[in-house]
Amino acid sequence: MAARPFVTHSNSLDADLYLRIAPELFLKRCVVGGFDRVFELNRVFRNEGADSTHSPEFAMLETYQAYGTYDDSAVITRELIQEVADEAIGTRQVSLPDGSVYDLDGEWDCIQMYPSLSEALGEEITPETSVERLWQIADALEVEIPRDRGFGHGKLVEELWEYKVGETLWAPTFVRDFPVETTPLTRQHRTIPGVTEKWDLYVRHIELATGYSELIDPVVQRERFEEQARAAAAGDDEAMALDEDFLAALEYAMPPTTGTGMGIDRLLMALTGLSIRETVLFPIVRRHGN
Repeated sequence: MAARPFVTHSNSLDADLYLRIAPELFLKRCVVGGFDRVFELNRVFRNEGADSTHSPEFAMLETYQAYGTYDDSAVITRELIQEVADEAIGTRQVSLPDGSVYDLDGEWDCIQMYPSLSEALGEEITPETSVERLWQIADALEVEIPRDRGFGHGKLVEELWEYKVGETLWAPTFVRDFPVETTPLTRQHRTIPGVTEKWDLYVRHIELATGYSELIDPVVQRERFEEQARAAAAGDDEAMALDEDFLAALEYAMPPTTGTGMGIDRLLMALTGLSIRETVLFPIVRRHGN
């Protein structure tokens, strides 16, 4: 899970410390230690911009289940949200203040990232599509993507997909099979080359949750971390840092596992139509001048 952390310095330890962006690596180490099913519901922090769908501080639910795949976690997530709707608002047909309605009941749509982007662009995009061609498409569409952050194929595909497809998704939809480059903790797809077993859940144009089949091979995981280090050196400030403690845990053997992360504030947004600031009791705001 990539994001910029808040950084501070411990004088007693003489070391930099970070407000966590997610409890992910620690919960996975619990799975290695023998806890087949673990979850945590707590606050996390991202040193990023604030708008109607983003807050630097928010509540997140993370779950990990041994001997499952991303197919299993998608079912669990759908059933969980449906039960929350039943208990919180008494219906799965959600009516919003602006008069719009959407349905949480039944099975939810599933699409794949590369085929859905290809359909939206009218041009086949695959894991082999060159970075140069992706930049040409972005320029032609006038998509605002920073050129000084070392973005490669995977990030460009995701940015183009968000622009052409993500902003059109209203009904609950699972978007599956992401580029390897942008999912360093996720296992390679079992049958489709060049993608990983990851899904994102979109509701009302908003990314609500993410889940994947975990990468459990310590050798491949180290290679992915090293690729992230190269991306960071090229300017990508969301690239992950290499975590030796996590790699050491993987060497003890982690069972096949699926994990899920869901923003609770965004779930409230989806059920109420509020902005994310309206779901937080004391949101972070700019200081007023004297």
